[in-house]
Amino acid sequence: MEELIQLDKDLFLFLNNLGSEQWDGFWLVITKQVYWSPLFVFVFYFIIKKIGWKQFGILVLFLAALILVTDQLTNLAKYMFERLRPCSDPTLEGQVREVLERSSYGYFSGHASNSMATTTFIFLLFRKHFKYLFWLFLFPLIFAYSRIYLGLHFPADIISGYIFGIFTGTLFYRIYKIMQPKYFSTN
Repeated sequence: MEELIQLDKDLFLFLNNLGSEQWDGFWLVITKQVYWSPLFVFVFYFIIKKIGWKQFGILVLFLAALILVTDQLTNLAKYMFERLRPCSDPTLEGQVREVLERSSYGYFSGHASNSMATTTFIFLLFRKHFKYLFWLFLFPLIFAYSRIYLGLHFPADIISGYIFGIFTGTLFYRIYKIMQPKYFSTN
């Protein structure tokens, strides 16, 4: 386990130190959900055209529940594992490009888990309707990488967040598909 942790730290340092001050502002924008709003509006537009406003309202409620569950379980994991963020890890002092600093625990990434959960859920629901929907997965990849760049998460935090997000996104997709014909029909 120690070897894996060291490998994770080494990979983090490599990726984190690829950054430079001239790109810091860009990654500070990328890491904030609000700046992704145009993408969300674009995706929601096509979803509304496909399923209508009523079904979209139900879908938004499912997405809200998905984010709530994913986020709270992610926070629970952070307090269970108590893994320090790279910017707080004393063994990495002086080696990390700290663009942002957080004192909370970092395992696993909420940015990675929430973005992957919502993307997985949307992808599974609409993959048969939109040919290029797989491009949506660029969102969680770029969004979560920003956390490594900024010095807030190790790669294992991100990968674990992705795995957990895929799990919760798939679980909510299955619940939605079971409930949808029974309770949410448009008839």
